[in-house]
Amino acid sequence: MFRLLNLELQKLLLNRASKVLIFISFILPFTVLILSSIKLNFFGLFTLELGELGIFNFPIIWHITTFFASQFKFFFAIVVVSMIGNEYSNKTIKQNLIDGLSKKEFILSKFYTIVFFSLIATILIGLATFGIGMYYSSYTETSIIFRETSFLLAYFVKLVGFFSLCLCLAMLVKRSAFALGALFVLYIVEWIAFGVMAWQINPDIAEKIQGFFPLKSMYNLIKQPFQRVMITKFPDKTEMMYDYAVHSSDVLIVLVWTGIFIFLSYRLLENRDL
Repeated sequence: MFRLLNLELQKLLLNRASKVLIFISFILPFTVLILSSIKLNFFGLFTLELGELGIFNFPIIWHITTFFASQFKFFFAIVVVSMIGNEYSNKTIKQNLIDGLSKKEFILSKFYTIVFFSLIATILIGLATFGIGMYYSSYTETSIIFRETSFLLAYFVKLVGFFSLCLCLAMLVKRSAFALGALFVLYIVEWIAFGVMAWQINPDIAEKIQGFFPLKSMYNLIKQPFQRVMITKFPDKTEMMYDYAVHSSDVLIVLVWTGIFIFLSYRLLENRDL
């Protein structure tokens, strides 16, 4: 495993564009998180300090930071599709196989890289969230601080699932830009399918079925926190209550999709004439 991971890391770190994108994908959410936690003075007109709003209190901070950090996953998604695009355009994929790397090892090297970077991103977000929470939160009881760290697990699974999907699409179309386009098409197709089912069957049943779709199931791991923030400010607004928890069923669905995407990537490579 470490040999395959080291092989892939060397390829990425030797590529200037990949290094820049990896740097942005890690630093940007981390920087935004840090900036949002400090007091900002807008030309002396007014001062904005989000910490005073209570959104950095434990345990809600785990939900908020992982949700917003996950919005930056597209930067590393570009790295993932570029990994495959460069392999085809530079013909290094054929050279790797000639040098003795099996097709299974080739796909595993990509998957290990995805898991490695997802893990690093999760650890960084976890440390930043913990530090900001300890500074701003009014609650310091251990049981409250670590109550919703399940959002970190959801964040990790979400990244691995999403990047595995990008890997599969890149293996399918071979080109980075086409893979990102296919990702957008999949998003549109999922919503069209939902609309048709809601129209022809029932909106509630359609929503339940939509929860099994690849992109929607990944979204369901960390749902939007805006309603939750509003509820904490206006507890009498019971009509805004919704289920924001991380469910093991949602984690399982994304893990199954991840396995399917990696298997399909392997089958595509195995059946392709290089």
